[in-house]
This record gives sequence, C-alpha cells and structure tokens, in this order.
Amino acid sequence: MLLSLLGLFSCKAQNVNNLSVEAFAEALAPETRILDVRTAEEFAAGHLRGAVNVDWFGNFLEDVGSNFDKDTPLYVYCRSGKRSAAAAEKLAKAGYAVYNLLGGYLAWTEAGREVTRYEVERFRTPRGAVVEITLVKHASLEIRFKGLSIQVDPVAELGKKTDYAKEFPKADYILVTHEHFDHFDQAAIDALRKDGTVLITNNRCAQMTGWGKALANGDSLQLAFDMEAVPAYNITEGHLQFHPKGRDNGYVLTLDGLRIYIAGDTEDIPEMAALKDIDLAFLPCNQPYTMTVEQCVHAAQMIQPKVLIPYHFGNTDLSGLPAQLPGTDVRLRALQ
Repeated sequence: MLLSLLGLFSCKAQNVNNLSVEAFAEALAPETRILDVRTAEEFAAGHLRGAVNVDWFGNFLEDVGSNFDKDTPLYVYCRSGKRSAAAAEKLAKAGYAVYNLLGGYLAWTEAGREVTRYEVERFRTPRGAVVEITLVKHASLEIRFKGLSIQVDPVAELGKKTDYAKEFPKADYILVTHEHFDHFDQAAIDALRKDGTVLITNNRCAQMTGWGKALANGDSLQLAFDMEAVPAYNITEGHLQFHPKGRDNGYVLTLDGLRIYIAGDTEDIPEMAALKDIDLAFLPCNQPYTMTVEQCVHAAQMIQPKVLIPYHFGNTDLSGLPAQLPGTDVRLRALQ
C-alpha cells in the first residue's frame, strides 16, 4: 500500500529522484538516456525500448562512464527496484542526475507499458566504451555507441513486423547496403528519421530516397565514428545478376577502435582478404543469393574476425559452422 501511494508521485531521497511508472513514462523522450542495470540475460528477455544495459554486478561506474557523461540525466530501472535504487544512489554520488523507476520492470510491464525482446550483443572497445548491437532480424541491426543509434538495413515488414517508430529511438545514422526489399524500406527509414539523421547508402538507394550520402566501394567517411564502404557482390556463375560487382556496399565501422564488418549481400569475394583487424563480422549465408556454408567458412578464414555472427541465412543449417572455425567465436543467433 505504501509503495502504491509513493508511486502516485515522484519523491526525492538521497539525491535520487524516484518516479512512478506514469511519471517515468511521461519523462521519456527520444533523447532520454535509459539505463537497465539488470543482467544481460534479463535484458535480452525483454527491456524498455531505447534502454542501454549496464549490469549492476559488473564494472558498473566504469561502464556507465564509458557511455554517458555527467551532463546526461539517467533514467534507471531493474527488475523490481532494488538494484536500481542502489545503482541510482551510487550514480548520484558520482555526480549524475538520476531518475529511478519505482517497482522496476515488473511495475512497468504490469502497467501494460511497451517493451522489446530483441537479442542484444555487447562489446567493449579498446578504450573501454561499451557497444551494444540489437539483432533485429535478417540483415537489420541497430548499433548503440556513446548514446548514438546507428540503424543498419532497417526493414519493417519482413518476417515478424518491426515497429521502428515505437520500438527504437530516432536514428542518428541509417546505413543501407543496397536496394533489395529485405535491406531497403522507405517506410522504416521515414519512421526512424529526425532532424539531423544521416543516411548513408549506395548510389541507387540515394536516388530512390532523394536524400542521403551515396558511397561507392572504397569511399570512406569520418563521422562520430570512421566508416568505409567495401565491395559486396556475387561471383558464382548464374548468380551474378543478383548482386553485380560495383553496385552494392558492405561497411566497415570503426567505433573507438572496435572494428565491425557488415558484409551486406555478397559471396566470398577476394577483397575480403584485405580486411584487417576485424573484431566482429556479420556474414550472410543463403545461396543462391549470398554464400553457402562452405563459402562462409572461407570468408571467415580470409577475414579472421574475433567474433562471427552469421546473418541473412534463411533456412540454412549453420549448426556445423562453429566446428569448422576453431579459434573464432561463432555466435549463432536468430537472424533468419
């Protein structure tokens, strides 16, 4: 009864602002920074959209400091409110403005508020910053880095519908590899666009949208991160028409020293051998349009990424892939 009464309004104790579900929800905006202090497993099972996961039981203050400066108000929650209360006090003492969700995730979901359940992979850059990658589906990804949202090939209506307007914040950057329907979706781009959104794609998609920056293979940009457009094309006879050489892009992103290769639709092309120091590679695996399992193995052997996440794989059986790539951390995820 006492918690219920407290939940009707915000209160302040020990320099922490405690908010009811209603007050917490009203405070949320696209620029609001939401901090989920539960474990990675809890986060992956469901979380508030737009939340960044920093485990209270990990290197908490260090991880928060890698993602947020002290000028950024933080909205914090856990499962029931206990961990977030302790985290909020620690953050307040460290100089952050903190707003804690009373009752946590349980209260949020009991009130019928929206959550998301996409798998999220977390990486640390060489300088200690945390990078979170939401595995939306197929070739669609979202990368979170220092408060930025980077959307890759966002598509709403493929397979399980993704409501980008509700499930994700407006994008700072949108990267599109090419114009096929499972990579290019004008409605999804429109849903994610805000003032200042930067669209980066190949020439054909730039013509179709009427805005954005067109990159050719080999072009590079310096943004809030470094990126390069790299070739993506078919080499198998009879498949060359699907992705002709020189038309489509893959991308290499360098985030604070962490190098991510997003291959796009491609086979095991010789240019892959020139890719160096790749920490994470997303490689497609679904012939006739992209690679066979054998080609994916060959591509990984050329690139030698520390972590490989196959994507865009349809009904391809990838169960034997990890055994064929000893020394590579192969993560099989739901990216059909």
